[in-house]
Amino acid sequence: MAPCVSGFTSTQRGRTSSHIVCLCVLRVLRDSSFRSRMNAAKREEIFRRLQALNPAPATELQYRTPFELLVAVVLSAQATDKSVNLATRGLFQVANTAQALLALGEAGLTPYIKSIGLFRTKAKNLIAACRLLLEQHGGEVPRSREALESLPGVGRKTANVILNTAFGEPTIAVDTHIFRVSNRTGLAPGKTVEDVERKLLKFVPEPYRKDAHHWLILHGRYVCKARKPDCPACPIRDLCDYRAKTVAA
Repeated sequence: MAPCVSGFTSTQRGRTSSHIVCLCVLRVLRDSSFRSRMNAAKREEIFRRLQALNPAPATELQYRTPFELLVAVVLSAQATDKSVNLATRGLFQVANTAQALLALGEAGLTPYIKSIGLFRTKAKNLIAACRLLLEQHGGEVPRSREALESLPGVGRKTANVILNTAFGEPTIAVDTHIFRVSNRTGLAPGKTVEDVERKLLKFVPEPYRKDAHHWLILHGRYVCKARKPDCPACPIRDLCDYRAKTVAA
C-alpha cells in the first residue's frame, strides 16, 4: 500500500486509511482498464461469431471476372463501393476485358467514371495497366503480388484484395475500416497499415484468415463506424477492448 500512499498529495495522506485503500483500488481498476486484454481465445471467438453471422462474406463491389474486379478496386480508392458499382455497371457492358478497355482509351473511359473522385488519374492508370496486361500477361490478371504491384494504380492493398477475392489467397487488405477496427478492438493494434496487416496475419486463426478481410471491413462499415460505433448492436462487444463504448439511446 505504501507506493499508493506516496503518490498522493499531503491532503490525500491526511485521509483515513480506509479512504486511501479505496483510492488505491480505484486507481488499479482504472489503470488495468487501459491495458489491452485481447488474447488468442478472444480472437478465436470474435471470428467464430462473425462467421456465424455471415458464413460466406463477399466484397460489395460488383464484378464477374478477375479483370472486372481489378478495375473496380482501382476505381474504389477514395470512393464508395456504391459509386463504383454505378459507374462499372455501364462500363462493363462496353468494355470488360483489357483489350476492350485499352481500345476505349482514356477519352472513352472518362465519361463512365467521371462521377468518381480522381477519375482522370484512375483513367490514366487503368489504360496503362491494360497495356501492360496485354504485353506481359496475355490480357489476364496475374496471380502474383509482384506482378500485380507492377501495374499502374495497384498498390499493396489493391493487390491483397485481388489475391484474396479473385484467387482465394489468405491475404488481408487493410483499409481505413480494418485499420480502425483492429486498433479500436485491440484485435491487431498498430501505428501503420503495414503493422496492422502483419499482426492480423499473425493473430487471425488460420481457419478464418481467408475471409477475415471481408468480415472486418463489413464490421467497420456498418457496426464499428468511425464517428459513432454502434456498440449496443455489436456482436463482439464483450470481447472488445474499446473503453469508450456507446450505449443505447
